[in-house]
Amino acid sequence: MDDPVAALIAKCVAQDRAAFRALYRDTSAKLMGVLLRMLRERAEAEDALQEVYTRVWLRAGRYDPAKGRGMTWLIAIARNLAIDRLRARPEPASDDGLDMVQDSAPRAETRLVAQGEAKRMADCFGTLDPDRADAVRGAYLDGLSYLDLAARHAVPLNTMRTWLRRSLLKLKECLET
Repeated sequence: MDDPVAALIAKCVAQDRAAFRALYRDTSAKLMGVLLRMLRERAEAEDALQEVYTRVWLRAGRYDPAKGRGMTWLIAIARNLAIDRLRARPEPASDDGLDMVQDSAPRAETRLVAQGEAKRMADCFGTLDPDRADAVRGAYLDGLSYLDLAARHAVPLNTMRTWLRRSLLKLKECLET
């Protein structure tokens, strides 16, 4: 397979300045197009192009023609350099200060999952006897003690503990299905 760019890169390994000039002449327009498209600023693209050729001169020995064409290797160097430059750019500053305020509202996906879980929980609570469901809500949502709940439902303390334990097991079983 004939690859004139690969041949020029091979000559650059031997520090052939004429080959490097020819490489620049033959490939710089294409690489400048890649850099301009990615960086969107001509001055920065020109600086990046110079850096690309510096890297090519220093790293020409790393090119392996068995892995791809010479132009593909040059484009990969330019693209990676452009990505590095884009990542190094500072975040655009906003004058209103709103970019510093964190949005505490849950994302739409999180809200939908929570709504689905809430519906499942409500459905599982529906499988409990009303007085037992009320006891679980009182203990785990309202923070009432076992003693308070036993008095509220007029049952012995140990009965209340049994209600809560069995109700939690039933809720767990329901939620796992």
